[in-house]
Amino acid sequence: MNLDEIKNINFFSKKIRSKILDISLEAGASSSHFGGSLSTVDLLSVLYKKILKLDSKNPLWENRDRFILSKGHACLGFYAILNELGFITNDELTLFEKNDSFLLGHPVLNKDKGIEFSNGSLGMGLSLGVGVAISLKKKKSNNKVYVLIGDGECNEGSIWEAAMSASHFNLGNLTAILDNNNLQQTGSNNEIMSTKSLDSKWSSFGWEVINIDGHNINQIYEAYKFETKKPKLILAKTIKGKGFSFSENNNDWHHKILTKKQYEEAKKEINER
Repeated sequence: MNLDEIKNINFFSKKIRSKILDISLEAGASSSHFGGSLSTVDLLSVLYKKILKLDSKNPLWENRDRFILSKGHACLGFYAILNELGFITNDELTLFEKNDSFLLGHPVLNKDKGIEFSNGSLGMGLSLGVGVAISLKKKKSNNKVYVLIGDGECNEGSIWEAAMSASHFNLGNLTAILDNNNLQQTGSNNEIMSTKSLDSKWSSFGWEVINIDGHNINQIYEAYKFETKKPKLILAKTIKGKGFSFSENNNDWHHKILTKKQYEEAKKEINER
């Protein structure tokens, strides 16, 4: 990517983080999964702006790529991007977690709005991705499947069953993006269940593994573009709560209510960059 393209993606990511603030404040007492959403923003921004084949005016387009948010609680960035790209209106976005809204705290299937699958129970999304990738392969389609998973999610046995299946079926059309922020709901990975040596674990399951800085736009782009006949894992080192000084690497912000004062401080911080 050239410098102008990188600047454009960085600006897009900044807009998404600002929208996450807006959605979180609007959610009020219902709270939101703030930190784990912020760590995914740069990964999703590059994916949606430079990689995925999609059309918001034709969301059921047969030749679209598929994205699955397996770590479904991190939906704030996902919803904000779908809003920015025209799948979700501004009015709909303000109804996040409100009565009768389709934008719940975990994604619920709504293909017209760019939400391909329901997610939330951790460990399921990669299996869905394997099934879709097999289907596309049987149809001799060139479309690709991208699944965003969390490092805490890798505690689930179903992740490794899906990983083994993807290699067995030679799913070169499947990419998993692992948001490796080293924190999960109740503590650090090391405290709960160590996920060290993730690269060697996934490699041993037959995946092509690419280690990147999950906030470096060019590294993210190059990882997506890397061609391989194997299923591909992008192991992205990220910062939970990325973007705001009060939330970075602060696991209190896994799921917390954003106050008006914190919102104003965060808006000031992001606008000064």
